[in-house]
Amino acid sequence: MYNNFLPNEYVKDVYQLSANDFLDRGIKGIITDLDNTLVAWDRPDATPEIATWIKEMQDAGLKVTILSNNNELRVKSFCEPIDTPFIFSARKPLSKSFKKALNEMQLKKEEVVMIGDQLMTDILGGNRFGLYTILVVPVASSDGVMTKFNRQLERRVMKTLKRKGMISWEE
Repeated sequence: MYNNFLPNEYVKDVYQLSANDFLDRGIKGIITDLDNTLVAWDRPDATPEIATWIKEMQDAGLKVTILSNNNELRVKSFCEPIDTPFIFSARKPLSKSFKKALNEMQLKKEEVVMIGDQLMTDILGGNRFGLYTILVVPVASSDGVMTKFNRQLERRVMKTLKRKGMISWEE
């Protein structure tokens, strides 16, 4: 059961992830969460650094889709200026939105990674769908209302994963 919460990889932030590393591993697509993965949950626009990172991924031939549980206005206003496909109200960890993202990218599961900051939505959803999952440290130390609840559950799961020797990194 706990394996579903275990990411394949853990990094400080998306800047630790390079297009060449992905391409060398046969990865052709990236599904990434938005809030507290790319920018703080309350920041409306992409930072110049995030816009550059996404553009570098796209320029290298990787397809990038932002998959967010947030509403259309929030996700669209973030994604349109940086010309990035998106899916809003994704209801992660349910599989439907992951399937939709793969269909829109026209890629297979083994060609796509899921990047996110939450075990309960991003990692659980990506793992259950069969994607390679990458957990990042949340960009901001504060969260929206629903995420605060998820973080409480996440801390319990992390504690259990550490106790069982399933993870070795520090939060």
